[in-house]
Amino acid sequence: MVYRHPGMAPRSWFPERLEGTRVVLRRHVPGNVRAFERWYADPEVARLTRYQDGPMRHEEIDRFFAARVVGPDSLAMAVHVRATGRLIGTCAFSQLDGDNGSALYHITIGEKDAWGRGYGTEATRLMVRHAFETLNLHRIALSVFEFNDRAIRSYRRCGFVTEGRSREAIWREGRWWDEITMSLLEPEWRVLEERDPAPQLDRAEDRRRLVGAEAGAEGMDDGTAERPTGERVARAGVRGFRWGR
Repeated sequence: MVYRHPGMAPRSWFPERLEGTRVVLRRHVPGNVRAFERWYADPEVARLTRYQDGPMRHEEIDRFFAARVVGPDSLAMAVHVRATGRLIGTCAFSQLDGDNGSALYHITIGEKDAWGRGYGTEATRLMVRHAFETLNLHRIALSVFEFNDRAIRSYRRCGFVTEGRSREAIWREGRWWDEITMSLLEPEWRVLEERDPAPQLDRAEDRRRLVGAEAGAEGMDDGTAERPTGERVARAGVRGFRWGR
């Protein structure tokens, strides 16, 4: 069943925060653009995240941040170290397709001294759980460059499997590399959860926060799209809503 409500706030079904044991995901604030400008101007970070060979210019970063990170329909979360509150990265869904229950996932850990500590893996698990348990999606997909071994290992730990590759799609360091496509389906994730439930999120507490966020945002709307609601909004939050491509 599809639930729709045109007066519902654009992001009332997207959480204010998701908590793990190592990281806390929070909605981005405007001041986070300074971290983005530093991260995406770093050649090493850009190498792993950009199709173009080279860092992003500041004006490109500012436009991206305004439209895709803090825009009215953005689905991006800031990754903070739980123990210190330090901002270390960003993760997001795009191309959210409520008709077909799918979305694309993206993550960047921009602080290089935070690489290899499991922060990105836990952030991904939190986002995947929210996608399947709360947004009621069926499929999460992503793409990753063949040379990004650390990211590929992390995605596999979260249950993603390789489903294809674009051969020799990326030119780096004087040679061609493949772009790998990976995905995770909700039934596969359920099996993994039953086998080894991830301890990083208190589900009852997460549901309480989500309900609070919905109540606080009620009555707000930008008028650009129909928004879902109904007594099962926590389970069917994106049915009928299509993320703009």
